Amino acid sequence: MTYNDEYFMKIAIEQASKSRAEGNEPFGAILVKGNNIVKVAENKVHTHSDPTYHAEIGLIRDFCSENQLFDLNEYTLYTSCEPCVMCSGAMVWSNLGKMVYSVTHDQLADIAGDNIMISCKEVFAKSPLKPVVVGKVLNDEGLKVFDGYSFG
Repeated sequence: MTYNDEYFMKIAIEQASKSRAEGNEPFGAILVKGNNIVKVAENKVHTHSDPTYHAEIGLIRDFCSENQLFDLNEYTLYTSCEPCVMCSGAMVWSNLGKMVYSVTHDQLADIAGDNIMISCKEVFAKSPLKPVVVGKVLNDEGLKVFDGYSFG
């Protein structure tokens, strides 16, 4: 069976909801190779007391370490929200092939207030390795994860 971006994004959004329910920030991600999900991740900044444990960078860090990989050019990362500068940098350094997100950085800025809001496309434009980027997949569903959420 062949799956599409919407199928995989639904799972990333479910991870974001799980993260929120566990007391972390509402972000989730999955890593796919071909049609197979090889890793799921959620934001764990609070449970790990690690401000860098965003869903995307945690996923990349753990998957690469577990599999002794440095090159993810054959993989697609689905993330519930457009990645921050730090996570976008990890995608560059791991040579990620494709990244698909739901909620845009502008939408997140409206929800979260002031923050380091630089589009992943800006980061990738200045980078030697650039993943293919697809945005706003299941955008309404992605935004629902933030209903009533307050960043603090």
